[in-house]
Amino acid sequence: MRDRKINMFPGGVPLDYSNKALTRDLPIRLLPLPARLFLPLQQHIGDPAVSVVRAGDTVLKGQVVARDERYVSAPVHAPTSGRVLEIRDHPLPHPSGLSGPCIVIEVDREDRPCDPLEPIGSPLDADPVLLRNRVREAGIVGMGGAAFPSAVKLNPQPGQKIDTLVINGAECEPYITCDDRLMRERATEIVSGIAIAARILGVERILVGIEDNKPEAIEAMSAALADTGREAIEIIPLPSTYPMGGERQIIYALTGRVVPSRGLPADAGVVCHNVSTVAAIHRAIMHGAPLISRVVTVTGRGVASPGNFEVRIGTPVADLAAAAGGYTKDIEHIILGGPMMGFALRDDAAPVVKGINCLIAVARGELPAPPPALPCIRCGECARVCPMQLLPQHLYLHARARDFEQVQEFSLFDCIECGCCAHVCPSHIPLVQYFRFAKNEVWAQEKEKRRADLARRRHEFRQVRIEREEIEKAQRMAKKKAALAAASEGDDPRKAEIQAAVERAAARKAAQRDTGDGTKE
Repeated sequence: MRDRKINMFPGGVPLDYSNKALTRDLPIRLLPLPARLFLPLQQHIGDPAVSVVRAGDTVLKGQVVARDERYVSAPVHAPTSGRVLEIRDHPLPHPSGLSGPCIVIEVDREDRPCDPLEPIGSPLDADPVLLRNRVREAGIVGMGGAAFPSAVKLNPQPGQKIDTLVINGAECEPYITCDDRLMRERATEIVSGIAIAARILGVERILVGIEDNKPEAIEAMSAALADTGREAIEIIPLPSTYPMGGERQIIYALTGRVVPSRGLPADAGVVCHNVSTVAAIHRAIMHGAPLISRVVTVTGRGVASPGNFEVRIGTPVADLAAAAGGYTKDIEHIILGGPMMGFALRDDAAPVVKGINCLIAVARGELPAPPPALPCIRCGECARVCPMQLLPQHLYLHARARDFEQVQEFSLFDCIECGCCAHVCPSHIPLVQYFRFAKNEVWAQEKEKRRADLARRRHEFRQVRIEREEIEKAQRMAKKKAALAAASEGDDPRKAEIQAAVERAAARKAAQRDTGDGTKE
């Protein structure tokens, strides 16, 4: 661990982290297998995976059940053995509460594995392309919440020169402790995954940021580094200021670099991965294990026994709550994710997916609902705490007025939806909800525009084709008419040939008649 200057990002808010005590000292427990697993085909940013199984198929643990057919996508694997019951719509862990296509697997409790992927020996000497392809085959995505396919992150575009790998161990939201426990219990796996990711990217500068309210995690990671002798990896304690765990914020804090507006960290020469993601990379490379489980914090005073659990992907939230002792009589609602950036879950039949790191069972009075929103008083507090240096009050006014062109002028898509603005708003305006609404509307309009442009291009192509066919038809008719006109004027050479043939035949018949009856000769 080395001393390094920390570049504090603008804005941010101090939060009460005392609620982490509910689970921070509880070791990771293995969650029992549920009766059924529900595997959404869309568990990542990008195009959904495409199912390669059908109802009635038997599947084994680790078997590919849905393939990635596009570049920005990720395959889905069976978390255990069983039988595919059906592929149907099922509630998804999404703010909309909508359903989506899921592969439903009836668990046979035998946990029979398929043939694993071949472990890659000596990964630090292996071809980076081989390592990156294994990350893709294993279905690994960002496990800090964004769920962006990791193989894409590890494959910078031409012109993007990556010189720094940042590892995010900040875990800045209240309640959540799954990354803290992972660093304390599996630091060696994390360090191995970091080294593999650095090998893929070809970088030597590796910075690991951990908030200073996790001293045990910092100590465990430092000990793992000392044991492995990887001196190039720096462990850097960070101030416990929300949202230090934001990708742009931790990159700025550690490197002083600013990710361009609507750009990617790779545009600033940096790739950032969560500690859970690099641990999954270690398992994929060293053991040939696909991403079929993750550590999830189950907390809040709405469950009897909070804890950190190793959970198979596709496990219903209801089973997760049952493993934590079940709901208490004071349960009010469930939040997936942290209290700042998470969302209320409408149906606990929804499954755990690759990007879910926390379930908060909120008891009455634990996280009181804000009072009714009042008019904006233009105090400017939201702008003061915005870590992206935006003007939330203007974004709010234009979003409420449905002026989606103007809201983009105020850099709507630079908003990381951290919730700092809503947290300090004296009028209790649900600002983030307005920003999410505006983003969804802009995306919907762009999608409709693309659809309209495609329809217009198709119509224009059809019109060109019809005009071309009409011209070709007119040319054929004109040629036919010319041929008929030439025939009627006697200029048709075929007609002359026929007439000559007729005349020759008549002459032969006349000659035969004259010699046959003896009247001439």
